[in-house]
Amino acid sequence: MYQRWAWSTVVALGITAASDSADFRDLLEKKTFTDAPGATLNYRLLKPAEIDAGKKYPLVVFLHGGGERGDDNTAQLVHGIREFAAASHRQKYPCFLIAPQSPRDKTWADNKWTTKEHALPEKPVEPMRLTLELIDSLVKEFPIDADRIYITGLSMGGYGTWDALVRRPNFFAAAVPVCGGADVKMAVAIKHVPVWVFHGDKDAAVPVSRSREIVEALKKAGGKPKYTEYLGVGHKSWEAAYADPALHEWLFAQKRAKK
Repeated sequence: MYQRWAWSTVVALGITAASDSADFRDLLEKKTFTDAPGATLNYRLLKPAEIDAGKKYPLVVFLHGGGERGDDNTAQLVHGIREFAAASHRQKYPCFLIAPQSPRDKTWADNKWTTKEHALPEKPVEPMRLTLELIDSLVKEFPIDADRIYITGLSMGGYGTWDALVRRPNFFAAAVPVCGGADVKMAVAIKHVPVWVFHGDKDAAVPVSRSREIVEALKKAGGKPKYTEYLGVGHKSWEAAYADPALHEWLFAQKRAKK
């Protein structure tokens, strides 16, 4: 599915940022994950407003962009999280959500954002490795539905979303990469995973060709990716993407296919 929306259409449809109060950040607990050798990863954790005994919930993994790196365990909440933390959203789509924070000098994937292509390295970078291990630990700790684990991210996090998806092609139920890019040679490995890709056609930071090419590669491999391209929109395509109710409805309807 391919959509091209002008920004005026996005506004006319009411696809605008959520208006919940700024204290939504207080809903996400500050946490630190430590692996066996002692490496650490800061993250924030959002739990369902109510957890019913015997019930399992989806997990959303949210990867921030390059501008939100650091060690304050707060900056990663600037974009996209507000919509997931809104009271109406939590009532309609109760879920766990984690927002890890990459250190300032690191990334989610080993590539330059402005390049027209890249090859997937053999091993993940440390923040991605720790994030994947964090997910595994949370699945053991909380009532998480292993068939409804979703991953999304913007810009640097969009690249990270593709990176994680390729490294675990049978793990995630769905992915939403926003203004990112992937190694198109890996399309065959993830053709079965539901993805909804977003990008602005005037993006000067991450070439829109990065999304267009992986979408076409997935189609050629037999996949059925959804793609929305915003006309006249630059790098901040995440503003419209995460504020779109259709994205959330689609995402939480996905379930990992049985092997």
